[in-house]
Amino acid sequence: MDIRCQKIIPAMKTMKDFEKFLNSRYIYGVLLEVHISQLKSVFHYARQHGKKLIIHTDLIQGLSHDEHAAEYLCQEFHPYGLISTRGNVITKARQKKVLAIQRIFLLDSHALEKSYQLIEKTEPDCIEVIPGAMPHIIREVKERTGKPIYAGGLIRTVDDVERALEAGAVSVTTSNKDLWKHYECFL
Repeated sequence: MDIRCQKIIPAMKTMKDFEKFLNSRYIYGVLLEVHISQLKSVFHYARQHGKKLIIHTDLIQGLSHDEHAAEYLCQEFHPYGLISTRGNVITKARQKKVLAIQRIFLLDSHALEKSYQLIEKTEPDCIEVIPGAMPHIIREVKERTGKPIYAGGLIRTVDDVERALEAGAVSVTTSNKDLWKHYECFL
């Protein structure tokens, strides 16, 4: 199964979330806010259950958020991908041949222009647009960059998910378990 076949990419904030993910039909998921000491067991259980994990490197507790941390994560755990707001992490992920997802925060027009400059420099595999509840911006970022777009943040309803997908997002990253449950039946 290709990651783009999942309309929802579960984002896990807690070990309870991780357990729900393990027992779901989803293959791909995003690790958020996990402590570095938990990574070994998390990846062990994920592999046992046939799951592929993307690590949000900016949120790993106990680890710096730089290219050295990205290299360590890739060498030690072999994640499916890395998500980061930091260009040097994205560059390292690409060097290590894992999915490199550049996260961009759309605060205002200036932030959007700065994000385009960063994307041009780092050449990520994909872009995660935050907040993802802005379909017209998803469409614009996709058209301007030509990259696959993931929508995340402030997506609370099935309608929000559908609008993001209709605007061109390949998937939606969410920690909302109601949305996980709703879309799991489509796998």
